[in-house]
Amino acid sequence: VQLQASGGGSVRAGDSLRLSCAASGRTFNSYTMGWFRQAPGKEREFVAADSWSGGSTLYSDSVKGRFTISRDNVKNTVHLLMASLKPEDTAIYYCAAREYGLDKFQNLYNYWGQGTQVTVSS
Repeated sequence: VQLQASGGGSVRAGDSLRLSCAASGRTFNSYTMGWFRQAPGKEREFVAADSWSGGSTLYSDSVKGRFTISRDNVKNTVHLLMASLKPEDTAIYYCAAREYGLDKFQNLYNYWGQGTQVTVSS
Protein backbone atom coordinates (compact mmCIF):
# COMPACT_ATOMS: atom_id res chain seq x y z
CA VAL A 1 0.00 0.00 0.00
CA GLN A 2 1.22 3.51 -0.79
CA LEU A 3 0.56 6.37 1.64
CA GLN A 4 0.49 10.09 0.95
CA ALA A 5 0.23 12.47 3.89
CA SER A 6 -0.89 16.08 3.58
CA GLY A 7 -2.32 18.96 5.55
CA GLY A 8 0.66 20.13 7.56
CA GLY A 9 1.45 23.78 8.08
CA SER A 10 2.38 26.54 10.48
CA VAL A 11 -0.17 27.55 13.10
CA ARG A 12 -0.36 29.36 16.43
CA ALA A 13 -0.80 27.68 19.79
CA GLY A 14 -4.44 26.89 20.41
CA ASP A 15 -5.25 26.52 16.72
CA SER A 16 -6.50 23.39 14.99
CA LEU A 17 -5.18 21.52 11.98
CA ARG A 18 -6.33 18.45 10.11
CA LEU A 19 -3.90 16.02 8.56
CA SER A 20 -4.95 13.56 5.88
CA CYS A 21 -3.39 10.39 4.58
CA ALA A 22 -4.54 8.88 1.31
CA ALA A 23 -3.87 5.20 0.77
CA SER A 24 -3.70 3.35 -2.49
CA GLY A 25 -2.86 -0.15 -3.50
CA ARG A 26 -4.50 -2.90 -1.58
CA THR A 27 -7.64 -3.32 0.49
CA PHE A 28 -7.73 -0.30 2.77
CA ASN A 29 -10.19 -1.72 5.26
CA SER A 30 -7.85 -4.55 6.20
CA TYR A 31 -5.27 -2.07 7.47
CA THR A 32 -4.94 -0.42 10.83
CA MET A 33 -3.85 3.17 10.24
CA GLY A 34 -1.56 5.05 12.54
CA TRP A 35 -0.01 8.46 12.95
CA PHE A 36 3.46 8.97 14.36
CA ARG A 37 5.57 12.08 14.76
CA GLN A 38 9.20 13.04 15.08
CA ALA A 39 10.26 16.30 16.66
CA PRO A 40 13.72 17.80 16.01
CA GLY A 41 16.36 15.90 17.95
CA LYS A 42 13.91 13.32 19.22
CA GLU A 43 12.92 9.80 18.27
CA ARG A 44 9.77 9.13 16.34
CA GLU A 45 6.81 8.48 18.63
CA PHE A 46 3.30 7.11 18.40
CA VAL A 47 0.42 9.57 18.20
CA ALA A 48 -2.80 7.73 17.33
CA ALA A 49 -4.17 4.67 15.56
CA ASP A 50 -7.50 3.57 14.14
CA SER A 51 -8.16 -0.15 13.91
CA TRP A 52 -8.77 -1.90 10.60
CA SER A 53 -12.31 -2.73 11.76
CA GLY A 54 -13.00 0.92 12.55
CA GLY A 55 -14.25 0.01 15.98
CA SER A 56 -11.31 1.04 18.14
CA THR A 57 -8.83 3.88 18.45
CA LEU A 58 -5.68 4.37 20.44
CA TYR A 59 -3.98 7.62 21.49
CA SER A 60 -0.79 8.62 23.21
CA ASP A 61 -1.28 10.30 26.55
CA SER A 62 0.19 13.53 25.23
CA VAL A 63 -2.57 14.00 22.63
CA LYS A 64 -5.52 12.25 24.22
CA GLY A 65 -8.49 14.58 24.38
CA ARG A 66 -7.01 16.99 21.82
CA PHE A 67 -6.46 14.85 18.72
CA THR A 68 -9.03 12.70 16.92
CA ILE A 69 -8.24 10.03 14.37
CA SER A 70 -10.87 8.92 11.89
CA ARG A 71 -11.01 6.97 8.67
CA ASP A 72 -13.09 6.95 5.52
CA ASN A 73 -13.05 3.49 3.98
CA VAL A 74 -14.84 4.73 0.86
CA LYS A 75 -12.18 7.35 0.11
CA ASN A 76 -9.31 5.23 1.50
CA THR A 77 -8.29 8.10 3.73
CA VAL A 78 -7.40 8.55 7.37
CA HIS A 79 -7.51 11.92 9.10
CA LEU A 80 -5.96 13.33 12.22
CA LEU A 81 -7.82 16.33 13.61
CA MET A 82 -5.51 18.19 15.96
CA ALA A 83 -7.07 20.73 18.28
CA SER A 84 -5.63 22.95 21.01
CA LEU A 85 -2.23 22.65 19.44
CA LYS A 86 0.84 23.33 21.56
CA PRO A 87 4.39 24.25 20.56
CA GLU A 88 5.48 20.80 21.72
CA ASP A 89 3.29 19.30 18.99
CA THR A 90 5.77 20.65 16.44
CA ALA A 91 7.09 17.69 14.45
CA ILE A 92 7.03 15.85 11.18
CA TYR A 93 3.91 13.72 11.18
CA TYR A 94 3.91 10.36 9.44
CA CYS A 95 1.03 8.10 8.59
CA ALA A 96 1.59 4.38 8.65
CA ALA A 97 -0.32 1.18 8.00
CA ARG A 98 -0.25 -2.38 9.21
CA GLU A 99 -2.49 -5.33 8.51
CA TYR A 100 -5.06 -5.85 11.26
CA GLY A 101 -4.12 -5.42 14.95
CA LEU A 102 -4.06 -2.19 16.91
CA ASP A 103 -0.98 -1.01 18.76
CA LYS A 104 1.51 1.81 19.18
CA PHE A 105 4.68 -0.04 18.21
CA GLN A 106 6.06 1.47 15.04
CA ASN A 107 8.11 -1.58 14.17
CA LEU A 108 4.84 -3.43 13.53
CA TYR A 109 3.73 -0.93 10.88
CA ASN A 110 4.86 -2.08 7.44
CA TYR A 111 4.01 0.90 5.28
CA TRP A 112 4.91 4.55 5.77
CA GLY A 113 4.10 7.84 4.12
CA GLN A 114 6.58 10.60 3.47
CA GLY A 115 5.68 12.87 6.40
CA THR A 116 4.16 16.32 6.66
CA GLN A 117 5.54 19.16 8.77
CA VAL A 118 3.49 20.72 11.55
CA THR A 119 4.89 23.80 13.24
CA VAL A 120 3.14 25.38 16.22
CA SER A 121 4.32 28.77 17.43
CA SER A 122 3.57 30.24 20.82
